[in-house]
Amino acid sequence: MTRIRSLLTIKKKTSGRDAQGHISIRHRGGEQKRFLRIIDWKRNKLDITAKVISIEYDPGRTADIALLSYADGEKSFILAPTALKVGDTVVSSVNAPIKDGNCLPLKNIPVGIPIHCLSFKIGKGAQLIKSAGSAAYVQSIDGKKATIKLPSGEIRIFNSEGFATIGQVGNSEHSTQKLTKAGQSRLRGIRPTVRGVAQNPHSHPHGGGEGRSSIGMHPKTPWGKSAFKRTRKHKKVSNKLIVKRRP
Repeated sequence: MTRIRSLLTIKKKTSGRDAQGHISIRHRGGEQKRFLRIIDWKRNKLDITAKVISIEYDPGRTADIALLSYADGEKSFILAPTALKVGDTVVSSVNAPIKDGNCLPLKNIPVGIPIHCLSFKIGKGAQLIKSAGSAAYVQSIDGKKATIKLPSGEIRIFNSEGFATIGQVGNSEHSTQKLTKAGQSRLRGIRPTVRGVAQNPHSHPHGGGEGRSSIGMHPKTPWGKSAFKRTRKHKKVSNKLIVKRRP
């Protein structure tokens, strides 16, 4: 694994605490010390070819990453598509060929080609389709409107001037991996979760009772609120860009 200091930064631990040090997310903490790999989400080095030096594991994400060496000597990380291999050449360009790892505008990508690293706003950098094995598909291009089918099944309109990367995100077998012991969760920063019915009555509304008993009420959170309740009331302005919601 290549260690380039300029592309690494320490991952700060929060252990589920907020700015006051209070636990705001339960069952977090104790993860292994890790470095974050700085990924080039914008791919804004246009028309400069880059060679793939290595395909590496990134502990901060599900997908593998590829280390690129550009013709001008600069190095950067990108997400590694399924078909990308060491020694391949990639480029970010308006007229880039349709090849895994190349980055180009949606308007120049043929219908039915798998893509990843989409963004809602031009120049924002990749925001969608970044997890292992995921891919979106171009369904149609109409002027500045590009209709894209997302991995969730949702069909949404994007700006056709926005850039996307060709190919399906690699490491598609990630979803089949299983954690075989508790220590693997602990190293990932996941602490044990205790059921409410197994707690004392002063610790959880579901607690108490003799032996194994039902909760005897509508499900509640540890703080006594209803556990099944809609929390979103507002409608997003961007909802008008959704052609078909996910099933």
